[in-house]
Amino acid sequence: MPLKTAPPEEPTLNLTPMIDVILTLVIFFLVGSKFAEEENALGVKVPTVSSKAAVAAAAEPKVVNVYPDGRVFLGTQPVSLDELVAQLESVRAQHRKVSVLVRGDRGASHGRMTDVYDACRRAGVSEVAIAVRSDKQTR
Repeated sequence: MPLKTAPPEEPTLNLTPMIDVILTLVIFFLVGSKFAEEENALGVKVPTVSSKAAVAAAAEPKVVNVYPDGRVFLGTQPVSLDELVAQLESVRAQHRKVSVLVRGDRGASHGRMTDVYDACRRAGVSEVAIAVRSDKQTR
């Protein structure tokens, strides 16, 4: 009994999905260009700015750490309360909106924490947050 030997089929490339994607992209760009034409037809002249007048990025929240012995750190630098006020004022001069996160140790006195809050107020910082941890995380 002879074996049937047929020539192997040549692989074919199915172009239908690629054509669908290309047509979808063409329609998308045609519709998008139509919106751009309508926006230009409004006649509004948007003001331009020079690169010198570019606004600086918003400042990251400043972190103030208060230790149980009363030491105060702005980030990783130890500071006195007067230095804290001066540094926060200089940051505030560069960025109008400055936020401060106060991380007070559980053993820090209430009076020392109040001094730090007052220093933030004297520096003109209106956004002061207090870092806390939920009970589930401390147990």
